[in-house]
This record gives sequence, C-alpha cells and structure tokens, in this order.
Amino acid sequence: MQEPPIDVSRISVRPILLSEQARFDAGLDEHHWLGHRLVGETMRYVALSPDGEWLALVGFGAAALACRPRDSFVGWSDEIHFKRLRYVTNNQRFCILPAGRQANVASAVLSRCLKRLSDDYEQRWGHPVFLVETFVDPSRHRGTCYLASNFTVLGTTLGYGRVSGRYVHHGKQKLCLARLLRRDALSILSGEFDHPAISSTPRRKAPLINLNNVNFEGDSGLLARLSQICDHRKPRGVRHSLSSVLAVAACATVAGCRSLTAIGEWAADCPQEVLARLGAKFHPVHKRYVPPSDATIRRAIAAVDGDALDEVIGEWLFDMVRTGHLEEHQLVVAVDGKSLRGATQDDGRCVHLFAAMVQGNRAVIAQREVDHKTNEITGFKPLLEDLDLQGAVVTADAMHAQREHARFLCEDKDADYLLGVKQNQPSLFEAIQSLPGGSFSP
Repeated sequence: MQEPPIDVSRISVRPILLSEQARFDAGLDEHHWLGHRLVGETMRYVALSPDGEWLALVGFGAAALACRPRDSFVGWSDEIHFKRLRYVTNNQRFCILPAGRQANVASAVLSRCLKRLSDDYEQRWGHPVFLVETFVDPSRHRGTCYLASNFTVLGTTLGYGRVSGRYVHHGKQKLCLARLLRRDALSILSGEFDHPAISSTPRRKAPLINLNNVNFEGDSGLLARLSQICDHRKPRGVRHSLSSVLAVAACATVAGCRSLTAIGEWAADCPQEVLARLGAKFHPVHKRYVPPSDATIRRAIAAVDGDALDEVIGEWLFDMVRTGHLEEHQLVVAVDGKSLRGATQDDGRCVHLFAAMVQGNRAVIAQREVDHKTNEITGFKPLLEDLDLQGAVVTADAMHAQREHARFLCEDKDADYLLGVKQNQPSLFEAIQSLPGGSFSP
C-alpha cells in the first residue's frame, strides 16, 4: 500500500535529545553505509513529520583538515587555514529513513538544517560556522539534494583519506561541494584580521570594526598618520617603529583588548600577514615578522603625547567614515563628555574627556580633555573646528543648546543639529512646546 504524500512545508528539524542518541546511532548503522561515527564538534539533527515520525537523520562534524578544492575556493593562507578551520563544518551524514523517502523531502530537510546550523553551533560550541562542506561519492548518488539547496561543486578530491594521522590513497575520488551560510563568509574565513563575527563576544554590546576593510597602507593610511607623532625614544636600541607599536595597540583595542597586558597577548598571537600590514619589524635571521613585546608597548604608550595621538587617530577615523571604509549612510555625530572612572589626577579629580563620536559604528573622530577650570560649553567649538561636517547632523545634550553653537553648526560648518532643551531655558522650552504638531520631520 502506497504511503500518503508528506507535506514538506510541515516538516520540522531539531537537534536530538541526549536520550535519543542511541536511536539516532542505530538508525545510521542500519540505513547508512558509513555507520553512525561522527568526529569533531558535532551536531546531530532529526527531521520530524507533523505527527512526530522520524523522517531523516543529519549529522555535522569537523571539516576536512586539507582539501584542495575547498582551500582554493576559500583562498586562505596555510596559517589562516588552520586558525579558521573550526568555522567550517562538514555534513558527515545525511540519511533519509524509509518513512521519508518521498519527493522533495531531502532538500526540505537540508534547507531547514542549514538555516539554524550556525546558531546551534554557537549555542553548543561557543562559535558560529560560516561554510558547510560535504563529499559526494558519484558511484552511490549524484547529490541532487545538495544542488537543490544551493551547494556549489568545487571540484574532485585526489582520492586520499586520513587513517591514524596519515594520508592513505584509497582511489575513490569524490565530489567536493560547499555552501556559504552568509554572503561575506569567504572574506570572514580568509581575511587577515578576525572579522567582528569571530572576535565579538555575547557580553560585548558595542559593534567591532572589520579591520580587513581598514586602510593601513599609503599616504592616507594609519601607519602614515601615526608616523607624524613625535617619537621621544632614543634612536639607539629601537627595534620597533613607534607607528607600528601604536598601530598594534589601536587594532588590539578595537578587537576588544582592555589592558596593556591584553594588547601584548593579542600582538603575540597575530599571524604573519597581520604583523606585515601593521608594519612590524622583519627579523632578517628568523625570516619572520616580530611583534612588539608587552614591555615595549607599555613604554611606547606611556611616552607618547596623548593629545597628538587623539588628533591623529580621530582624523584617520573621520577620513575612513567619509571615504566609505567604515559604513555610515547618514553622518550623525554625537557630542558628549564623560569622566574616566579610575583615571584620577593629582587633585583627586577624574579626567574628563569631551568627544565627538560617529553614531552607528561609534568611531571617536575628535577628543580632548576638559580642564577643571572650565566646562564643555567652551570646548564645543574647538572640538569640532577642524572637522568637515558638511551635511552631517550633530547631536548634543541640553548644555549645548546655545545660540552661538547653533550658529556655528549651521553657518560655519554647513551642518544640521539636534540639541536637547530643558526647563532651565523656560522661554525656549515654551516656544518649542507651542509649535503645532508636524513642525519637525520625524
């Protein structure tokens, strides 16, 4: 008697429960020629019909250590390859059970697995995956369900397999197929710097900058800008240029480091490609780039002129925003001041910084310390004086609701503004309240 057709739109896919693994393994041993053994960081899924019947078993695990078609497709170097291999997973098992052997079931199950795969990996193993690979034996099947799920045929393997840590030629060439789980997966996997999708953590709320899109080289690059800062170190015994040390510190800070020790550890872990882009010293004997040590970074940062560094970094970040390296569709600059907790001066007061920050990517494009004998109002115009704010929107709190500030932004800088108003300016407050609805665009 023919089974009634399955409504593929109602098929659900979920990870198996711990109590279901024995049943999962038994199903693969019975219906899949490779058995149930999965290796590496694994995810096991079961596909269910609307009435809860098991239709398919899907298993993912560690990617192949080396695969020429895949490695050529990704375009990563050997060092980055082994560093990022954990972000690639292999569909090691895909078994349609007898109850699910109907048209369109396989592609529907695979599609539902891929939609949730990266999130499930991050929840279970602490990191996402960006690429799924699989190998198809042409003597057994054609891989139609993979092609229907937008997998790309990358090429043919050489017919080798790993046995007890050694490569053994078995002669069975297989098709290598791969599917990107996000559009920028290749740039994430092959980029010299860790992409924010890799380096960010759940606790970090601020967005990270993708350093692969950052301009380091050339006359307008970060290294050239940092070379403008005066190096007060004695030339004798200097191994690392000040620009390279500061570039390392800046990138480590953007990557989430919050101490000099963390910056030194980040530098020590940098791949050779990253150190080359940051202008690190090349050792002529060891034939490799050498990162600055924790002590070197500490001494260089302690001796540098903080105001000059703020100015150079701010100008560079603002140029990055203006030239599109840091994506920002509408330039909105927030002006605000904050006291630095823990940074106390001789008089016991905290250092108070007044800064202009591009909203969205949170790039600080101008910053200066506010003297305790004055306040932020007098520092407003000097902070923004050298910035090209044409067409920008500048936001600030009620302290800066001043006629001179508004005139400066509109007439001198050709910018718009959004300033808070409180009841300490009763005439202005009442005038704004009396305006009819719709006076301002949303």
